[in-house]
Amino acid sequence: MIWTRHLKLFSKLGVAAFVLGALATGGNAQTVYRGKFTLPFETHWGAATLSAGDYTFTMESASSSYKLYIHGQEGAAIIEPSGTDENAVSGHARLNLMGIANVLYVKTFEAPGLGLTFSYATPKQNQTGRKEARQKNMLRAAPASQVSENTTSIPVHSAGR
Repeated sequence: MIWTRHLKLFSKLGVAAFVLGALATGGNAQTVYRGKFTLPFETHWGAATLSAGDYTFTMESASSSYKLYIHGQEGAAIIEPSGTDENAVSGHARLNLMGIANVLYVKTFEAPGLGLTFSYATPKQNQTGRKEARQKNMLRAAPASQVSENTTSIPVHSAGR
């Protein structure tokens, strides 16, 4: 009688373990996009601050969240875009950075392998200090040939799926 109870218990545990194992393997995310890039400067990307160095990234799902899992020598970050655009894709994967008050921010990530450009939140220039506001007004008064945007692009080496 005791053996019968133990046998029933072990069979229920075995079935439960089998079901959990099946769910775990069936629920594994597949990487839909991956690559690497090198940041020559400290850069802010969403809520994360990435120091200069080499990074790899993966995107586990091409769902509406489009989370990027970024790994570098000094740690990892999960970055989620504030928007996506299907019409603004260039032929090369790249990060487009914008400088505000001597701080670099990732503005967009162009991912032609997915056919998307991801946008990321950046501070507004009009929220910077008075000194930057004065410089901005001085730039407006300058001829168009003397005004230059403080932007740069960093190539991304994508490995696809």
